[in-house]
Amino acid sequence: MRIERLLTATVVGLSLGACATIVKGTSESIAITTPPTSGANCTLSSGQRNWTMVSPGAVTVEKSKDDIQVRCTKPGWQDAVGNIPSNFEGWTVGNILIGGLIGFGIDAASGAINEYPHAFQVPMTRAEGAAPEKPPTSENKGAPTS
Repeated sequence: MRIERLLTATVVGLSLGACATIVKGTSESIAITTPPTSGANCTLSSGQRNWTMVSPGAVTVEKSKDDIQVRCTKPGWQDAVGNIPSNFEGWTVGNILIGGLIGFGIDAASGAINEYPHAFQVPMTRAEGAAPEKPPTSENKGAPTS
């Protein structure tokens, strides 16, 4: 009977302990823009992996204690770089009270105790001598018909 109680308590403790992993998850989406332009190819890199996207857009990344480096390129524009900071979520320390160090350890290992900003800008500068971008127009707008 004691073994069953101990086993039940252990299972309940472990399942409640990883609160941030359950509540916040281990991944999140970051919206990337490259003002004043769009259509830049961006690569995001962390210690774990790389992600690619075209601005403006969003990319789902795995949470980690590591910052994410961003590099955006576009013809006619200088390459632009940025650093997306990983922020520790202080409320997750409360997991120690509920699940003990095991729960906090699970959250730390999964990255759930960290969070990235939901939106990030990588400002770009036009390359010297590059022609200005043409504003988007619809095809054949104002063109004579035959």
